[in-house]
Amino acid sequence: MPESSENPVSAAGGSFDIVILGGGSGGYACALRAAELGLSVALVEQDKVGGTCLHMGCIPTKALLHAAEVADAARDGEQFGVRASFEGIDMTGVNAYKDQVVGRLYKGLQGLVKSRGITFVEGTGHLVSATTVRVGDAEYTGRNVVLATGSYARTLPGLEIDGGRVVTSDHALHLDYVPRSAVVLGGGVIGVEFASVWRSFGAQVTIVEALPHLVPLEDESSSKLLERAFRKRGINFELGARFASVQHTATGITVSLENGKSFDADLLLVAVGRGPVSDNLGYTEAGIAIDRGFVEVDEFCRTSVPGVYAVGDLIPTPQLAHVGFAEGILVAEHIGGLAPRPIDYDGVPRIAYCEPEVASVGITESAAVQRYGEDKVRTLTYDLAGNGKSQILKTAGAVKLVSVADGPVVGVHMVGARVGELLAEAQLIYNWEAYADDVAALIHPHPTQSEAVGEAHLALAGKPLHSHG
Repeated sequence: MPESSENPVSAAGGSFDIVILGGGSGGYACALRAAELGLSVALVEQDKVGGTCLHMGCIPTKALLHAAEVADAARDGEQFGVRASFEGIDMTGVNAYKDQVVGRLYKGLQGLVKSRGITFVEGTGHLVSATTVRVGDAEYTGRNVVLATGSYARTLPGLEIDGGRVVTSDHALHLDYVPRSAVVLGGGVIGVEFASVWRSFGAQVTIVEALPHLVPLEDESSSKLLERAFRKRGINFELGARFASVQHTATGITVSLENGKSFDADLLLVAVGRGPVSDNLGYTEAGIAIDRGFVEVDEFCRTSVPGVYAVGDLIPTPQLAHVGFAEGILVAEHIGGLAPRPIDYDGVPRIAYCEPEVASVGITESAAVQRYGEDKVRTLTYDLAGNGKSQILKTAGAVKLVSVADGPVVGVHMVGARVGELLAEAQLIYNWEAYADDVAALIHPHPTQSEAVGEAHLALAGKPLHSHG
């Protein structure tokens, strides 16, 4: 059922406490929290409520990654004493499963918007003043306006996306076949996740990354562990290599690099990041300060124009759905007069859901050295080889802690299967400024991977148990 029949819609405009332009994670979170606080809300969305995360990002990609995990389990069952056979990937079935997950969550979100009495406006919005959003011929006026127009998949100058042989993650989510081979341009989170999926599905994959490491925003130790694991899985990569050109061939494409190397493949996935959707929406005309496409904001997500806020991928904060979600809540509570605490972006948990997973919270070792000085930084790495549950799962990796000498833990960096599930504790450790001794005193259940977090803190506190050396 279309959204317009599920949610209240005003065709003639109106006045509200808040008008929100964009219904992604940041926009709908702001709408739900504001309505909960008794504020009247109009939510303007040109496509589907839920935005990139629900429809083109977090949820569908993780569904693909779970299908990939099932494929690996079927293929590798013999090492666990389970006789199983892997016959191939049915992309029609995979896509049906993925779409079913998205559909159920979408229906639930529609119901939430309706139940909170939010006026949902389906259409393309344009900011015409600091207080007004126009949709078609109707104008929606707000005591406050929140910009939440999200992001788009970037490409490189001169690199044309055709949606067939040269694709973005948006196109890759809807492929009805498994490519025999693929080149992934970009070794960030999006790139390594699709490389992981396609390799599990049976494709030959080569990642091209201009920076010296995969997942370059992570601690270097995590990058190296992922690179080691990818080599073992047969995922190839070229690091410190810049893209030069792509040529279409009779069977696919040829990707050439500036270092003279070239690669033939069925398709090229362009995964060089996402850019803010801010052009031609009236932002500049309304006086809103913008830098390289991103709307500039303060710690409460206020723009340069009083009464106008911006959240999510539109602003230069981490492009993560849960960040946009938190910013939306922050803005709603700020408008509602609750005096919320600004977000500590170092304390936001981050995960790349490839196999193995890369998970972190806090700052890297190099950032800690810059902030506190080399003589004030302590690190401890606990190898998952000493963790019973990790051995049961046959996963390799590590938990690395970064701390201030005689001070709190300021970074937790993990690589291994399912380590993203350990971030709940890790973010409490960082955000509550816990010392190693504080965590070492806690009892972790056995056998679990969470013990690796506990063992790492025991070692950092000077009383290692299952640590060698």
